[in-house]
Amino acid sequence: MVKKLSLPSSRRAFLISAASTLATPALAQFVPDDPLRPAPEPEAPVRRNTSSFRAMSWKPYFSNTRNGAILVDTTSRALHYWSDDQSVYKLYPSSVPLTDELTRRGRTSVIRKVEGPGWSPTPSMKKRNPEWPDHIPPGPDNPLGTHALYLSWKYYRIHGTHDTRKIGRRSSNGCIGLYNQHIAELFSMAKVGTQVLLI
Repeated sequence: MVKKLSLPSSRRAFLISAASTLATPALAQFVPDDPLRPAPEPEAPVRRNTSSFRAMSWKPYFSNTRNGAILVDTTSRALHYWSDDQSVYKLYPSSVPLTDELTRRGRTSVIRKVEGPGWSPTPSMKKRNPEWPDHIPPGPDNPLGTHALYLSWKYYRIHGTHDTRKIGRRSSNGCIGLYNQHIAELFSMAKVGTQVLLI
């Protein structure tokens, strides 16, 4: 026969109290007046994914907005447009070149506008990717999307893309890409002669 041990009521109360204390979250156990228990570390602030995708002024970058002005910020992956009279300001997410070696920075301008552009790889692209076709006509397979603004730098364009996954990424071979609806809007506002700055 097993004899049941009986705990004194004060000891039973202590054990119940200790068990409930262990089950209580650590923060609730903190007693502010207890000099032996350090205060809990404050919770680290939640880090927000704050993007540098924000409105900017044209003034630090251009002396005027004659013929309109386009600023491409390759760090924030955004394209800014100001109309000639500054009554229109647009901010578009963009794709940027894959590497710094492919990224050209500086001043250029729009020299040609093409709706429904065809595309041919540059000689260096063809060298890196010999399997690529020599030419892709306008259409859903065309990497220039629906519209293109040709820049005074050879082979450089601001254009659309049918592959929307590229926007906001380092994904191009040198050009600046926009969603097709955005390049169509920019195309309607930009002129031949619109000044362009890539930073």
